[in-house]
Amino acid sequence: MKVYFIPGIGADYRLFTHIRLPEGYTPSWVHWIDPIENERLEAYAFRLTEQIDTSEPFILVGLSLGGMMAVEIAKRIRPVCTIIISSIPVTDHLPGYFRLAGRLGMGKLISPSFLKAASSAKHALTMRPASNRQLMFDIIRDGDDRFIRWAINAVLEWDNREIPQPFYHIHGTRDEIFPIGLTSPTHIVEKGDHMFVVSQPEKVNHFLKEIILATHP
Repeated sequence: MKVYFIPGIGADYRLFTHIRLPEGYTPSWVHWIDPIENERLEAYAFRLTEQIDTSEPFILVGLSLGGMMAVEIAKRIRPVCTIIISSIPVTDHLPGYFRLAGRLGMGKLISPSFLKAASSAKHALTMRPASNRQLMFDIIRDGDDRFIRWAINAVLEWDNREIPQPFYHIHGTRDEIFPIGLTSPTHIVEKGDHMFVVSQPEKVNHFLKEIILATHP
């Protein structure tokens, strides 16, 4: 069975470098496409469904922005299950300052270059070992500024209150983007920050195996 992975803002399939699926399951990568001006997140997600083969059963896994996309996709086409990582399933789980920024239309004012620099600085201080640190630097460097600018605004304007089922949510206790106290994960990674999929992949792999085999043994 194919397991479709959707990455975070400005990132790609390399975020899932350390992911290992149970035997019989094959990873497939959903790639970002060019957004249409003023396109809403849910409309963009619908266009991503063209990359998914719905003629056979499949599983969706989304990281950060990719988790929101996975939720929107699962509302339109039915996966065996939807799994989000370091993400949120509904708008109400966004931090208050995110929602305020969205109401004030501040998304278009945020600089992708500033976000890249801040993210790189964080990983320089916290990501280990050096190979993981370089992986993150490479991913951040290659991020498309136009897509990042669109995605920030799309997240701030996202409006969803429906959680498709079956649904699973893996989240870290130290997530600095989506604080765990504002959401309701089904699986918790202790001391996991927003990028524990890179820094603590063994825990992600354990939970993925547990979820996948329980849902589709």
